[in-house]
Amino acid sequence: MLEPPRKRCKRYDVPGQPHSLTFSCFRRQAFFSGRQTPVWFCETLDAARQKEPFDLWAWVIMPEHVHVVLLPHPGSHISRILRFIKRPMSDRAIVWVRAYAPDFLSRMATQHTDGTISHHFWQPGGGYDRNLRSTADVHEKIDYTHNNPMRRGLVEHPRDWPWSSWAAWHEDAETPLRIDRHSVPPVS
Repeated sequence: MLEPPRKRCKRYDVPGQPHSLTFSCFRRQAFFSGRQTPVWFCETLDAARQKEPFDLWAWVIMPEHVHVVLLPHPGSHISRILRFIKRPMSDRAIVWVRAYAPDFLSRMATQHTDGTISHHFWQPGGGYDRNLRSTADVHEKIDYTHNNPMRRGLVEHPRDWPWSSWAAWHEDAETPLRIDRHSVPPVS
């Protein structure tokens, strides 16, 4: 199947401004519905903040997409943060599929106009990147992120979804991924 050209996403790296990011799995497929891919994503997200530092404020892994709310550290750039999140996750998943589930590769394939085939974990393009300009925006996006599984009808309460930072916010849990609550601006 030939893919349309990618949309370009304009990024605004305003120093000190947090971001709300959303990116989807290839063709919005539920690549995170298994047990291993959410673990890989948590590991990848944690490793990314070591390479291109940022404070992680909220996250949720949905079956076919993820939401992340973060604050880049001075000198860090959102495009590099995304590269350090998306590329390693994609590479890891594709290597695993080639080795252990080669029949699944067709669900990850794109045929290019020159006849070559490439495989994708993420939907091509920039995803959704919104700068959060106020404390109210930050807290609205954190709540939106945590409530996403409940809004979708996957759970009755956000605490029941294992792949989010809800427990870190409300129960001081540090697993499966540590967040940086200390740097979140307080509600006025």
